[in-house]
Amino acid sequence: MDGGAGEEGKQERHLVLAHKLFLLSHPSVDDLSKVALRAEVLDTVKSDDMATLFESLVAAGVLEGDAALLAEMRGRIDEEIRKLDEKIADAEENLGESEVREAHLAKSLYFIRVGEKEKALEQLKVTEGKTVAVGQKMDLVFHTLQIGFFYMDFDLISKSIDKAKNLFEEGGDWERKNRLKVYEGLYCMATRNFKKAASLFLDSISTFTTYEIFPYDTFIFYTVLTSVITLDRVSLKQKVVDAPEILAVIGKVPHLSEFLNSLYNCQYKSFFVAFSGLTEQIKLDRYLQPHFRYYMREVRTVVYSQFLESYKSVTMEAMATAFGVTVDFIDQELSRFIAAGKLHCKIDKVAGVLETNRPDERNAFYQATIKQGDFLLNRIQKLSRVIDL
Repeated sequence: MDGGAGEEGKQERHLVLAHKLFLLSHPSVDDLSKVALRAEVLDTVKSDDMATLFESLVAAGVLEGDAALLAEMRGRIDEEIRKLDEKIADAEENLGESEVREAHLAKSLYFIRVGEKEKALEQLKVTEGKTVAVGQKMDLVFHTLQIGFFYMDFDLISKSIDKAKNLFEEGGDWERKNRLKVYEGLYCMATRNFKKAASLFLDSISTFTTYEIFPYDTFIFYTVLTSVITLDRVSLKQKVVDAPEILAVIGKVPHLSEFLNSLYNCQYKSFFVAFSGLTEQIKLDRYLQPHFRYYMREVRTVVYSQFLESYKSVTMEAMATAFGVTVDFIDQELSRFIAAGKLHCKIDKVAGVLETNRPDERNAFYQATIKQGDFLLNRIQKLSRVIDL
């Protein structure tokens, strides 16, 4: 795996493989596409001698067993490791410290290439022990993060991000710091912390160089999706709708421009059309798919709240017309969101009217302050009793 910045548009091949494996397990992908995906997966497994992965895919029924191929791969791995060990021994006997480090790094990268997760992590630790420069140590962390994203090992990713931040306290260049933001943003998005993900992605828009984890248009796709449900209208306009970096790429992602602009411009009918076009992409993304239902709910909360913001009361029919759906659909939708405390309004079913009862923020703050004051006084009273005794 390439721990340095990937070339533009050049995604790390194991992460491409991880996405294909995800699609192979996805019920929405048709059988014909899966036949092609299987062939592509087998090609990558063969060309990188990924014997362990091959065994697990055979066991899972994804690929067909082939004892001769497995033995061949194992043989090549043993031979290559023997050569790498010889190079390490030679470097330790005859060469300097930097050559020893390079020889150990080569072995780490080989274990990554053949998909031996535990051996790769172990060897990266050995290499780290022989590394002095902060920048080179950071590159080892990027290798570890890529392993983490391949296996979706969030514990490993989280620890590696913390480790990278500690390294930056010792020094480290801006280019690597900026790259770490994208890795952390992806981790936040994959663990449903959309607010932090949006903030990290927006910080990285003009400095993006992490082509090894995803192409720039995918990065913009993630940035728009996370921003829409976490930013207020003013911030969305400044940071996303009018951002030149986003405007330059947004047209490459189907439905994304309509999704963002129709929401901002309150064109709700167009928004629902664009949103339904995007759902397939969200479903077929290995980082977003686990949060698909949650994301769908959050987007609808944002759009319904925005619509109701303009009215003290509005008829259900007017709202249904604005969204291009039936009155029954709006009724069911809003009932669910109101019951869950996501929307501040009530439905007058007889009159067919929605009445908003937006909470007054200043009043809510006042009530909260009174409540905390009462709580504090109670605590002081209890404490004074204990002291009197």
